[in-house]
Amino acid sequence: MIMFFIVFFGLYSCFHLFALLKLKRALNPNLAVMLAITAFMILMISAPALVRILERHHLATGARLLAYIGYLWMGLLFLFVSGSLLVDAYRITVWIAAKLSASELSALRLSARQGFLIPVILSATILVYGFFDALHIRSERLTIHTDKLPAGIDRFTIVQISDVHLGLIVGKHRLARILERVEAAEPDLLVSTGDLVDGQPNELSELAEMFRRVPVRYGKFAVTGNHEFYAGIDHSLQFTAEAGFTVLRGESKDVAGVLTIAGVDDPAGTYGGRYRNISEKELLSGLDARRFTLLLKHRPRMGKDADDLFDLQLSGHTHKGQVFPFSLVVERVYPRLAGLMEVGNGQHLYVSRGSGTWGPPVRFLAPPEVTVIDLVGRTR
Repeated sequence: MIMFFIVFFGLYSCFHLFALLKLKRALNPNLAVMLAITAFMILMISAPALVRILERHHLATGARLLAYIGYLWMGLLFLFVSGSLLVDAYRITVWIAAKLSASELSALRLSARQGFLIPVILSATILVYGFFDALHIRSERLTIHTDKLPAGIDRFTIVQISDVHLGLIVGKHRLARILERVEAAEPDLLVSTGDLVDGQPNELSELAEMFRRVPVRYGKFAVTGNHEFYAGIDHSLQFTAEAGFTVLRGESKDVAGVLTIAGVDDPAGTYGGRYRNISEKELLSGLDARRFTLLLKHRPRMGKDADDLFDLQLSGHTHKGQVFPFSLVVERVYPRLAGLMEVGNGQHLYVSRGSGTWGPPVRFLAPPEVTVIDLVGRTR
């Protein structure tokens, strides 16, 4: 985890330096303006850490304000850098074409100012669009056919939420939108596949009651994600339990004789010594293979020698990149980026795009979702 933060803040600092150099070349501001912009950028680089410090000292108003400013800026900067690299690629292409054709191609050239302003306008437009798109929760519906439902059960509805990241930015208003989608599906089972929590307990107490009011026929189940450990595993587990979820940490449960649900901890817990290190093979191999087995696992990776021991694995974590083109980077780490895929002889994996946001409260080409899975019995 320490290495992740070193790499993250190193790259984030480089992005700021890149933007600062682009600004200076395009607009050539005076020294006072450059110093002011540099000071602002240093504050923005420090903002994620400062937000955590303010939050832990129960300074919620200041933490929330800095979180919105800092994370919106983070989104804008990422989009600007991406757009600038695209503009630079265009300018290099025009330069090469001009050399090869022995022509100036002046009509196609962009000045330094144009090369700066185009990605600024483009990234600001995407940021505004993505901010509002993140508030528009979609319902994704899929059907899994199985011959493992017991007699008399023709359909069993599972609703999945994932990566809600409740805390300073994702609060009661966003949660209300998510839970509207959940209730509309009339679930038999509600599951959370990690990163439900991303804040301190003083910010979360009233949200637990909102979950408790959601009617679910056979209960709510959850697993830990990496952010449960980052935010503090004890209070994360306490909140999840108060919200009415049974947290599965390397264990399985029978659900009304209809199916077996199993769940494993996220490996982020290894860094704090709080990880229940039980392999999926060890967990699943003793279960009744004649009954439908649902596996909850935060990260969309397959356990070694376990892909034939479950019927459906539900995961999250990737957010489908959350903001394109970051999805291109995430896909290199998690090739199973989002959606439903077959992973074995009739086994399936579904990776949610996530219901909330982490960092920038923005989504672009990766809309938030509540997933409704209908298990439908095959005609015997």
